[in-house]
Amino acid sequence: MAYSIKPSKNQDYIVLKVVGNFKGQDMMKYIIESHALGKDLGINRYLVDVTEATNIDSLASNYNFAHADFRKVEGIDIKARVAAIVSQGDHSHDFIETVLCNAGLPLKLFNDLDKALEYLLDNKSSDNSAE
Repeated sequence: MAYSIKPSKNQDYIVLKVVGNFKGQDMMKYIIESHALGKDLGINRYLVDVTEATNIDSLASNYNFAHADFRKVEGIDIKARVAAIVSQGDHSHDFIETVLCNAGLPLKLFNDLDKALEYLLDNKSSDNSAE
């Protein structure tokens, strides 16, 4: 499995790209690393590109990831805005979206990059107006 983490060209969001099969513990490593970069750059919006990746974790592991593991880890901005782009017909990420949202850690899945970016950058201008 391969992954990359980098800021977008305009530095409005961090792009996390994963290729291959993964489990929650793999993804946790990538999330921590991407949030560390976001913190260093003052960015709290993340685009997770899993169009070439499949979540192969069990439902129980996905549930534990959202309700226990995620809350135990330091360095994750739980108030960050996160959009994930998935391949059309790939439903391996659906359950984790549901359990993360139920745990108060919103993640929104999209099949369309433009819609994902629209969601991700919604209210971006108002984020900076209070500074």
